[in-house]
Amino acid sequence: MGGRTYICGLDAAMHAMGGKWKALILWWLQERPLRFGELRRTVEGISERVLILQLRELEAHGLVHRHVHEQVPPRVEYSLTDFGRSLVPALNALGAWGEENMDRLQG
Repeated sequence: MGGRTYICGLDAAMHAMGGKWKALILWWLQERPLRFGELRRTVEGISERVLILQLRELEAHGLVHRHVHEQVPPRVEYSLTDFGRSLVPALNALGAWGEENMDRLQG
């Protein structure tokens, strides 16, 4: 997904994984590969349409891999690529910061 000029590293990172849903999808995929239905149930509040769009964008950025198992009916699993795994330390740091400050942010 080239063509965009970023003003800084944070701009590039937020473009790739920004927004509420992408970060949550990446968060849950760090544990293990998940099927579409599992992701839909795990990422509470996301619609099927939005999940499809977000997964496509994450796949286009090279952060998520979509694997179709050739069987009937077809089974599709999503997992982090090595590039996506490189975001895990940043996600964990953000998650820890959120845990420490959740009460303050909710108030």
